[in-house]
Amino acid sequence: MTTAPTIRWLWLLPEARQALETREPAVILRCYRKLTGLSQAAMGELLGYDPSYVSLLERRQRTINDRQGLSHVSRVLAIPPHSLGITAEEDSDFLAALQFGESTVRLAKIARQAGRAVEAVEELWPLVARLEARLREGRVDHGTASLPARARATLGTSLGHVLTEEQLYLAASWTGRAMRPARYLDDGAFLGHVLRMHGNELRKAGRGGAAITRLTEAAELSQDDKERGQTLILLARAAGEQGNAGLLDDCVIAAERLMDTAGPSGILFTPFSLREVRMRGLMGTGRAAMAAELAQSRPGSGEAPAPQWATIEAVTSADTLSAAGDLSSAHTLYSEALSLALRHRLPHQIQRVIRSTGAVGLEEIRADALARLHDLGQHWTLAAPPPQHTTEVKGTE
Repeated sequence: MTTAPTIRWLWLLPEARQALETREPAVILRCYRKLTGLSQAAMGELLGYDPSYVSLLERRQRTINDRQGLSHVSRVLAIPPHSLGITAEEDSDFLAALQFGESTVRLAKIARQAGRAVEAVEELWPLVARLEARLREGRVDHGTASLPARARATLGTSLGHVLTEEQLYLAASWTGRAMRPARYLDDGAFLGHVLRMHGNELRKAGRGGAAITRLTEAAELSQDDKERGQTLILLARAAGEQGNAGLLDDCVIAAERLMDTAGPSGILFTPFSLREVRMRGLMGTGRAAMAAELAQSRPGSGEAPAPQWATIEAVTSADTLSAAGDLSSAHTLYSEALSLALRHRLPHQIQRVIRSTGAVGLEEIRADALARLHDLGQHWTLAAPPPQHTTEVKGTE
C-alpha cells in the first residue's frame, strides 16, 4: 500500500475548508484527490478500496455509514473526524483542552514580557507536547490549527530568552515550526507576527541573512503602524549585526516616524528599545563615536519596558563605553547587567558580557560572568530542562 501524501496542513486550505464544511464524504474525497493529485486508482490503493468503489463514493452512488469505515477514512486521509460526523471522547477532551490552552498561551506571553521566561516555558511545554501529539495523528482543521501555531511561536520566543547561545537554534526551530500553519491560516496579521518572531530568533541563532528575509516579509505584511514599528526595530537590529548601515538607518528613521505618529507599543516599539537597537547598530556599522554619545545619555533604569530590555541595554551601553575607553563606567554597567541577567535567568546576555570583557581591567567581570553563567545553568536544570528537538531551523515540517 502507498502512503498518504505528506501534506500536514492540507485541510487548512480555503478549498479544503469549504469541502469539510459540507460534511459530505463525496465532496471531501473529491477535494482530497484534487489537492493531492491522486487518481481514483491511487486513492483506492491508499484506502484499500477498489477504484470503482472510490468512483461510486465520489458520485454519491455509495456511501459509508458505519463508524469503523468512516474512522478508517478519517485516519488514512487525516480528515478531522467531526467533518465525517464521528466524534470520540478524546475529541471532546481535546476541544476542552483547547479552551484552557488559549489562556495558557496568553499568560505565558505575559510572563515572558514581564521577565519570567522560564515560567513561560514551564507553562507552555505540557500544552505544546499535547498539541504536537495531536498533530502527529494528522487531525488538523482550521478551528484547531491556530492554537498550536501560536503555542509554537510563544514557546520559541520564550526559549530564546532562557537558552544559551549554542542552544538558540532550538528557539528558531520552534518559531519556524509555527510558520507552516501560519501561512495556511489566511490571517496576514498572525503570519506577520510569526515571521517577526522567527526572524528575530534566526538572528540570535546566527542566521542573519535569513533573519532579514523573514523580517522584510513581515514588514511588508504589516498593516498596523505599531506592528510595523516592532518589525522595523528588529530589522534594524539584524541589519546592524550584518553591517548594513543603509538598512539600519532607514529602519531607525522609519521607526522613529511611526512612533511619533502612532505612539509606543508593547515592550519592543518604545524609545528605550529603539535607542538600544540604534546604539548597537552604530557599533556594528563602525560608528563607535556616535554610539558613545548615545551611551553617555542613558535613560533611567525605570524606563525599561521590560526587565530583559534593562539587561540588554546595560550590556550594550557597557560595550559601547568600553570601546570608547571608559572602562570604569563599563565595569559598573557590566556588573548591573550580570545582576539583572541572573535575576531574570538570561544566559545569552551573560554570554555577551563574557565575550566583551577580555580587555585589561575587566578580567574580574569576566570571571564573575563565567561563574554566574554556571550558576544560571544549574538554576535552569533544576527549573525545567529545555525540550530537545531536532527540527531544521528552516521552518518546515
